[in-house]
Amino acid sequence: MDIHNQVLRQLKNRREGFSLEQPFYIDPDYYKLDLEMIWYRDWLFIGHDCEVAKPGNYFTLQIGDYPVLVIRGRDGEIRAFHNTCRHRGHRVCTKESGSAVRLVCPYHQWTYQHDGSLMAARHMGENFDKSQYGLKKVHCETVAGYIFICLANEAPDFAPVRAMIEPYMAPHRLSEAKVAHQNTIIEKGNWKLVWENNRECYHCAGNHPELCRTYPEAPTATGVQGAGDDPLIAEHWARCEGSGLPSTFTMSTDGQFRVARMPLIEGAESYTMNGQRAVHRPLSDDVTIPQIGTMLLFHYPSSWNHMLGDHAISFRVTPLGPEETAVTTKWLVHKDAVEGVDYNLEELTHVWDMTNDQDRQIVEENAFGIRSPAYEPGPYSEAHEGGVMQFVEWYSNFMMGRLQGEQSKLSVVA
Repeated sequence: MDIHNQVLRQLKNRREGFSLEQPFYIDPDYYKLDLEMIWYRDWLFIGHDCEVAKPGNYFTLQIGDYPVLVIRGRDGEIRAFHNTCRHRGHRVCTKESGSAVRLVCPYHQWTYQHDGSLMAARHMGENFDKSQYGLKKVHCETVAGYIFICLANEAPDFAPVRAMIEPYMAPHRLSEAKVAHQNTIIEKGNWKLVWENNRECYHCAGNHPELCRTYPEAPTATGVQGAGDDPLIAEHWARCEGSGLPSTFTMSTDGQFRVARMPLIEGAESYTMNGQRAVHRPLSDDVTIPQIGTMLLFHYPSSWNHMLGDHAISFRVTPLGPEETAVTTKWLVHKDAVEGVDYNLEELTHVWDMTNDQDRQIVEENAFGIRSPAYEPGPYSEAHEGGVMQFVEWYSNFMMGRLQGEQSKLSVVA
């Protein structure tokens, strides 16, 4: 049985409310299929507008086998390209970020404009047509300060994503922010384990003492059900919506992305050890009331986010291998906020630095246990792990849909 049929059969026979079978978390062929069916075909969060604030600013990243370049052009547009020279394939930009008047491949100096068009190629002969050898484009969309790309030849419609998340994000004015700090940790576990750990706070009391000072452990805050029936959350939504901040829980029909504004623990303003604001210069003048909690944005498979009154935090998930995942965290503050005056960097980052490292240890121990021949899928807690069940359901349905679509194409060809 080939890998497509094997995975499809296992997903169709999956026991609802239980974790996945072992190969989904450790097998290289299953991982490659995840890349092909999800990571190479869907919209992925990759960074922020403010990281390419001026024309010529760029950053690079790697998604599976694809090196990608993101750059702002002279016309102000943000574009993405395959970071592969059209001459012999050398990476055009080898640094993680930078600024360039033109994009020059270091191998043979083929030179590209910011729009990807080939400007110069030395000694290629009179009949060489430069117009045929521009950088290959990657689908790129920006929304409320966030940049998404899609590696597929034909990208899914981004309009539903934009329509849902932009009203919730816009008041935070993240296109006018700046990255105060960022770090990347490598978690030695499959990307799905990273997400499963993120999607519940069942583990928080025993593992996240810093986070639990301000973030509620209630499953209604982290999961996908019951938030509207929680009187504290309902009251919070009414107060925020009354001041013009969209807040109620909203999820796409396929479960891939969702937004909601959740309260922090009573009296808390931000993710700090004392619950007070980490940044004394507001992130946005459009947020006019205190204690707005955190605006949660989830978009599978690549990002979860927290947007508060004083700062915002983005988390980017990048698969590196069947049992290795990078998580990049960025703290955004007002573009004019001054470190040492408006905020203390250690205070700003402490809670999530600690939480990220604790989650890394959890994911790695989880991966250790799953490698055991004795592992078998276990039951999720309906009370506390509804968010995990929703993620696994999304993954299973998404993969089944894609795999069945591939089978249909093969049947037509045959």
